[in-house]
Amino acid sequence: MNYLRIIEILFTFVMGFLLCALVLPKISLVSFKRRLFDTTGDRKTHVGRVPRLGGVAFFPAIFVSSALTIVCHNLYMGHDMLDLSLTNRLLATGICLFTLYLLGIMDDLIGVNSRHKFTVQTFCGVVMVLSGLYFSDLHGLFGIHAIPFWIGAPLTVLAVVYMLNAINLIDGIDGLASGLGLIALLAFGYMFIRLEWWMYAFLAAGALGVLLPFFYYNVFGRSRRKLFMGDTGSLTIGLLLAVMAIRLSIPDLSKDTLFPSTIVIAFSFLMVPLLDVARVILYRVRCRKKLFVGDRSHIHHRFMDLGLSQHAAMACIVAIAFVFALVNLWLIHFLNATQLLLLDVALWTAMHCYIGALIRRRCGAEAAMD
Repeated sequence: MNYLRIIEILFTFVMGFLLCALVLPKISLVSFKRRLFDTTGDRKTHVGRVPRLGGVAFFPAIFVSSALTIVCHNLYMGHDMLDLSLTNRLLATGICLFTLYLLGIMDDLIGVNSRHKFTVQTFCGVVMVLSGLYFSDLHGLFGIHAIPFWIGAPLTVLAVVYMLNAINLIDGIDGLASGLGLIALLAFGYMFIRLEWWMYAFLAAGALGVLLPFFYYNVFGRSRRKLFMGDTGSLTIGLLLAVMAIRLSIPDLSKDTLFPSTIVIAFSFLMVPLLDVARVILYRVRCRKKLFVGDRSHIHHRFMDLGLSQHAAMACIVAIAFVFALVNLWLIHFLNATQLLLLDVALWTAMHCYIGALIRRRCGAEAAMD
């Protein structure tokens, strides 16, 4: 066990936590002074004035905590921690995070149309590919192993855009996006520590430290203490999770020995938002609804249709994500990539069929009472 690196990871976590905990109250204060609140509407679950700029603290706190750890390590050890390829990937991640940070702030303040959002998200996907983070092997998924660059590159861009929007769309009730992010970051952090991929472990630790105080303000905040992460926060967390998932999907002998079927296991940590978006898209296509017009078909709406409160629905969904991650980490030693993916999709489909039956039964009972 490399105890120095564990201390550095703890330092990164604590720095991210403290920076975010110090900044979030100031963001709330400025938001109330300038009247920067989230709108209310039919699909909104909150009432009253709630600032949506909590995510403004995410990128600076994660970047400062991770970069400070790397600088301190270099000064203490007397040599650079990162080689050229890691430096390029870290810089590319920083470029994408800052670009999405600016996009998120604009969207949270004045609104940005979907075409501009997709353009910027596609640019970030291209930057990640150019840095060397792209799919080159599907690890036997549906019998496919190595794939050429001209297939892997656009597939990577598509995956980045998809994951960014999946995290953004799942952010519909208090604590859901941040709770799912915490589960995924814990799982990624565990894998990176086991693999001794310390740069990614630092990023996961910094993001974990940032999300914990935000989760408290978002779920338990009252009156002038409550905050939403907004697009600024969801895009930041979405990109970090995409980078980590894609990195774990790149072939590596030591990784593939320790964690087989990594292309499935990496994305299984994001199973809830990824499969929820896929289900919602299929539902809107089947019902001939516009794809980019919001409705109440997401998983959190379905749990609330069962009569659960926001917090109860959030706890159930986060628990489901935790079980998916835990079970998949165990099953990778017994099932191949295709079997594991099909099992996840089958369980997800069966769960939604059961929830749909419960909703119909509840609606029928209420109609009978009327």
